[in-house]
Amino acid sequence: MKQLLRVFLWPASVLYGLIVGFRNYLYRVGYKKSFSFQSCIISVGNLSVGGNGKTPMVEYLIRLLMPNFRLAVLSRGYGRKTSGFRLAKIDDKASDIGDEPLQMFLKFQPQLKVAVGESRALAIPNILFEGPDIQAIVLDDAFQHLAVKPQFSILVTDYWTPFFNDLLLPSGRLREPRKGAARADVVVVTKCPPELGMNKRQEYVAQVRKYHAEVPVFFTYINYLDPLHFTTGMKPSGDPTVLLFSGIAKSETLVRYVYSKYKLSEHVGYGDHYRYSSKEMADLKNRFAKLPGDNNILLTTEKDMVRLMELKEVLEGMPLYYLPIECAFIDKQQEFNEIVLNSLKSVKNSKI
Repeated sequence: MKQLLRVFLWPASVLYGLIVGFRNYLYRVGYKKSFSFQSCIISVGNLSVGGNGKTPMVEYLIRLLMPNFRLAVLSRGYGRKTSGFRLAKIDDKASDIGDEPLQMFLKFQPQLKVAVGESRALAIPNILFEGPDIQAIVLDDAFQHLAVKPQFSILVTDYWTPFFNDLLLPSGRLREPRKGAARADVVVVTKCPPELGMNKRQEYVAQVRKYHAEVPVFFTYINYLDPLHFTTGMKPSGDPTVLLFSGIAKSETLVRYVYSKYKLSEHVGYGDHYRYSSKEMADLKNRFAKLPGDNNILLTTEKDMVRLMELKEVLEGMPLYYLPIECAFIDKQQEFNEIVLNSLKSVKNSKI
């Protein structure tokens, strides 16, 4: 059935590819303008829609760069109720700036400036006006935002659904043709099994380099940390039974991990960036109340956690935990770090 649907949608994918290809051509020949900035711009993005591991990669870059550079992160702020440029403030909610920008702001402020804006070309001058000492700006999900010319571009692709095996929208999940990978300075394959062997890695490198010869290719996995309580920050005790719920684009890796580590009763999935209401919380409480035993917890993702902050009163007293994650390299971490840091060598007076 899926293959039949892809065949049916193929003409629409061909038309979509022609439109996107023509748009990219206009940027290449200079008909559409790409803007450059004195501050170093690092772009993190992907060729396909949703769930490719961009946010853990951005947070990895923050940890790498923040000790030595005055840094800002710029995101579109998907799912927010506001519009235009906005610099994150301490009293902002996910509905103000989006869940992922708020997650990064809560983790890294006050050292990190976090901003949102639909047009990166217009938002960057605003960031530099608000923080004239900013030396580097990381653009989150900006691989297709050709109006800004980055000094360094990182393309991430999900191990389980790599771009080289995918098709253009609407037949597949690609936002643009595979050859767009040629704009990347490095490619990072995300969400890999931690034990991924060399033969499989070499196979993926060969596939990637069909579209960008000699590009450095790195392999990362999601490092899940201990669950933390929603309000107290405490870890759960004993060996709890877990009712897992999430509103993320691809939950398969999360479910596999929780199933391998805990007694998983069920996973309740919602749409990516899902905006929870009291109705969903009441349903989850009812499901939770039916679990046997007395050592049970509700578990969700860190991204979901920041959206749930607006329902704090509803969740009061619930054994609700979230699962922090980090991006970890299977190998060649130092090589990746050096490539990124070398891209910022043009930034003068980088030491704080």
